[in-house]
Amino acid sequence: MRAAVLTQFGAPLSVREVPDPEAGGGEVVVEVLAASVAPYAAEVFGGKRKYPLVPPVVPGVGAVGRIVHVGPDATRLRIGDLVWCDSTVRSRDDAMTPDITLQGWSSRGEGGARLAEYMHDGAFAELMRVPTENVFPLPTVAGDDPARWAALTVHAISYGGLLAGGLAAGETLLVSGATGNLGSSAVAVALAMGAGRVVAPGRNQAALDLLADRFGPRLSPVPLTGDEATDRAAMSAAADGPIDMVIDLLPPSAPSSASRAAAMTVREYGRVVLMGGVGMLGGDDLALPYPWIMRNSITVRGQWMYPRTANVGIIRLLASGTLDLAPERVRSFGLDAVNDAIAYAAAHGGPFDRTSLTPSAG
Repeated sequence: MRAAVLTQFGAPLSVREVPDPEAGGGEVVVEVLAASVAPYAAEVFGGKRKYPLVPPVVPGVGAVGRIVHVGPDATRLRIGDLVWCDSTVRSRDDAMTPDITLQGWSSRGEGGARLAEYMHDGAFAELMRVPTENVFPLPTVAGDDPARWAALTVHAISYGGLLAGGLAAGETLLVSGATGNLGSSAVAVALAMGAGRVVAPGRNQAALDLLADRFGPRLSPVPLTGDEATDRAAMSAAADGPIDMVIDLLPPSAPSSASRAAAMTVREYGRVVLMGGVGMLGGDDLALPYPWIMRNSITVRGQWMYPRTANVGIIRLLASGTLDLAPERVRSFGLDAVNDAIAYAAAHGGPFDRTSLTPSAG
């Protein structure tokens, strides 16, 4: 098969012939129809983000595909099935606290690195080997535009964060980082889940206007100034009532003060979910006041990716049309143009901008 290979950090990906993947027990092989290209992929492959990928590796996180081989332990999957391939691979020898690797992308700790040695290659290839439990059937309509459905990579993450915070219908949510690629997804997913109001702070006025135009009165945009006290007051005022939950999806380039300003708008007994990259490239730690957390009974939790069951929920939201993919701006690239796709994604990382690689096309 043909695949895009990261041979070393800082070098362009190389498209070449590599051996076809072979599925062992508990695995399937899929033909990759579309894989999402993250806006920050150039930072990963360039080495700026210092992800624990070990070249040579076929990168790429998550894919829409068709099954071409099914293992003997699969009882419902069939060759030809259209499926979503979840990249969040968990070790099978500890159900309570499994090690995790993001196939073809990243991993957590020593155990995750060991898992990545086996489940090494990702979705930037014509074929991909995937654990059976990471494959989820898609509705037929997804086959009409798999490049658009590859946005599941983004929406599953934000959905997982909202589930972690227990977002309930009618509640008010503040999305810290709302004007970004992932943050705007959280806005759309939250409203699809029934949020009564979403407060969307950001410095990009054009992105705030886009969100307001798309979502109407349930969306409260807040232009940020960079002054922590001023911004906190503005976000609180925009909610027009208590803020039940805050989800932080700010990128590594954002200062911790921006995360803190957003987090401290939450009401008594409110919840704060941290899913962004603040502090990963250095800078100050997030310093939340102990007395404020304790006296207001605030719940603060981190969430990396999402539980496996979240895949079913987000697919249902999309299949029903409750979460609408139609307004998203999608640009597709063939496998030979993978480096063009990476550059395009870096330049088009705004709300609802999606870049997809279609390895099996042509």
